[in-house]
Order: sequence, then C-alpha cells, then structure tokens
Amino acid sequence: MTDLNDFSLKTVQFYATAPYECSYLPSRLARSQVASPSHGVTEAGYSQLIEQGFRRSGVFTYRPYCDNCHACVPLRIDVNTFQPSRSQRRAWAAHHELQTTVRELVFDPAHYALYQRYQSRRHVDGGMDKDGVEQYHQFLLQSHVDTRLVEFHIVDRINAARTLKMVSIIDVLQDGLSAVYTFFDPNDHASYGTYNVLWQVDCARQMGLKHVYLGYWIGASQKMNYKSKFRPFQIYQNGIWTDGVRLDRQP
Repeated sequence: MTDLNDFSLKTVQFYATAPYECSYLPSRLARSQVASPSHGVTEAGYSQLIEQGFRRSGVFTYRPYCDNCHACVPLRIDVNTFQPSRSQRRAWAAHHELQTTVRELVFDPAHYALYQRYQSRRHVDGGMDKDGVEQYHQFLLQSHVDTRLVEFHIVDRINAARTLKMVSIIDVLQDGLSAVYTFFDPNDHASYGTYNVLWQVDCARQMGLKHVYLGYWIGASQKMNYKSKFRPFQIYQNGIWTDGVRLDRQP
C-alpha cells in the first residue's frame, strides 16, 4: 500500500479543515483532510487516494480527519468474491429490465427534478434537500477525473415511452469503480438502491475491475450502515484493507 507521498502529485498538498457540524451523527463536529489544489489530483493519483480512504465531492477529494472519532469506515466490495443475498437477488430480478444510458456530466432538468424529489423524501432537513441548481452542479457535475453519469429508465415498449427512475454518478478508477452518488424515484415501492450497487458490481466485473468502493460505513447512521449488507466486503482501517467479517455498531 502506498502512502500520500508515493504517487506523482508533486504539486498537491493536504490540509485539515476547520471543525464543522457532522452530517451523519448529531451533536458531533467533523473535520476533513482535503487534497489541494483540486486540479492537481490526476486520475492515477485519485485512484491511489481512493485506495487510502479518500472520497470525492465535486472537485474536492477528501477523507474524514475528525478529532477523537473514527466512526467513518471506508468500505469496498471485492467483485470476484461477492455473493448476493437472497433479497439482493430478488432486487436484481425485479429491476433487471431497467434500461441504462451513459451520458456526459451535463445539467438535465429531469435529473434535477428527480434529485429534488429524492432529497425531499429521503433526506428531509438534511441540508441537501435545499440544494439549488448551483449546489447540485457543484456536487455532482464537476469532476477532474473519469466520471460517468448513468441514467436508468423504465421503458414502455408498447408506447415507446421512457420514464427516468434513477441516476448514478460513478468514477472509473484503475482498480475499480467508485460510487459517488445515486438518487432515484422515492415514490416507487422498489429496491433501486440495492439494484444500483449490484449493477455496479456487475459492471466492474465486466470491465475487469476488482472493486466497487461504496464510501463510508457508519454503524450509528441508518443512511450509511446498509453498505455492510453487501458481503463479503473489505474495510480500510489502520492503513490497510482487511476483510470486514463483522462490523459492530459504532457510537
């Protein structure tokens, strides 16, 4: 495993942010370690940073750097050993007819409308439900690396109509895929989120890539602890990736 000084990012430095309100654990303060300048993070360097627990939000590459808290645990799926559970296989069967389209990172009013519906139902009062077009653009449509925007439609073959159900932002790395963000129709009684992870695993396998990086697992956050259901998985702790046989709920 490389360290932060091993890859060819000679102009990149790392700084710690000031404390800010944690988005996942109430009454806690968080800090991040951020790579700067953002445009100095090459695709090769970005892949290595992801391997060391970093994530991307817009043009910013960061990882948790909190005082006295280690609740955020980077988690990835090994696509060659992953075995879907029975409920995950049902989700795959239920939604496998969704039609996918890969597009450039461009603003689409239909995407933004779906994003607003998703935030207002799934993350009300979480801050992102108030995102305007500018915040949406900065969060999802700005990237200095190899990023794909994938649409998922239900197709009415009789009427030749397509209905947008889900959008996923995915980074392509040297060794895998990084799930940046996914949003979907919150009004359907469906398992779109589960299906999307399975789709990314299948996509990575077809591309000959080893991993799907799901970001941070947080045991005390219902929004984040679902990731440990995709087994077997690996976690990044103490500078190495290890088998995440069991994750205890963290305070």
